[in-house]
Amino acid sequence: MTDRSGIFAGDNPFAIARAWLAEAEVTEPNDPNAIAMATVDPDGLPNVRMVLLKEIEDAAFVFYTNYTSAKGREIEAAGKAAFVMHWKSLRRQIRVRGTVTREEGPQADAYYNSRSLQSRLGAWASHQSQPLASRGALMAEVAKVTVTQGPMPKRPPFWGGFRITPVEIEFWADGAFRLHDRFRWTRASQADPWEIKRLNP
Repeated sequence: MTDRSGIFAGDNPFAIARAWLAEAEVTEPNDPNAIAMATVDPDGLPNVRMVLLKEIEDAAFVFYTNYTSAKGREIEAAGKAAFVMHWKSLRRQIRVRGTVTREEGPQADAYYNSRSLQSRLGAWASHQSQPLASRGALMAEVAKVTVTQGPMPKRPPFWGGFRITPVEIEFWADGAFRLHDRFRWTRASQADPWEIKRLNP
């Protein structure tokens, strides 16, 4: 049994993550839901980039992207990914590793439709991660899809969500003299119970 209390207390890591994110939404000046998403390419070379986490579900974390982007292709190939959320204002971070599946049903449609029209059209126009001749070329593509897709564009078939189901979650909080508090939750599969260990800083 670990000596968890205060901000680490609770038996549900997703509830703890939601509570920490809610605190960050009050203190962080920009994008408290930003995560650094890590993937690997076919040669095993790591890639990392910032994306916006859109939901912490009861058993997973969800974000949205273009499936043909570099991260989309790498996630599809590996079926796994990792990310870290870091909040300077709280001096805390959450690290997550797990398996990834698509979210391309009504939930993805609902999120896509909640975005501004410009963002929805941008999803159609951008061939994400592909070479681009100029910004003018991109704006011309936006103008083109504005005509073809109209004022109520449907979610592109190449754009949707990814759901990360963790096998490992680590909660980290800054401590005096770099004696940080770290608790790692691990499980072999989603069906297994969590094992919780305190880690050295």
